[in-house]
Amino acid sequence: MKGTYVLLIRLPARHDIRIGGLGELEFKEGYYAYVGSALNGLDSRINRHLKKGKKMHWHIDYLLQHGAICDVYHKPAEKKEECEIARTLNEIFKSIKYFGSSDCKCDSHLFYSERKNRLKDTIIVSGLKRRHQNLV
Repeated sequence: MKGTYVLLIRLPARHDIRIGGLGELEFKEGYYAYVGSALNGLDSRINRHLKKGKKMHWHIDYLLQHGAICDVYHKPAEKKEECEIARTLNEIFKSIKYFGSSDCKCDSHLFYSERKNRLKDTIIVSGLKRRHQNLV
């Protein structure tokens, strides 16, 4: 299956985290929504994100060393829709500049909120369905 996904991540405490080529960034305690796509296997991409002890490859891998995925949302699609969803989230939430968007023109694919429900509601309104919930 092809499509777009959003990982809802809980960061239990403030951290300074080195994120690949982005360098060291400050992350506040709270919730983060990471928007991605998988046009060659949505299931395997999501399962990779859920896996512990993986090789660091994407920006999100570095954040997940400190935070935990609490919910996963997805939307099957034949074309890449992650940038549209990222633009919607960017209108409402604070973004982490350049995070996860090195292969597109978006400012970011990672968004922050102190409140989980505010992120969750916006993700659902964007047309994504909950795939996994309450993982932590």
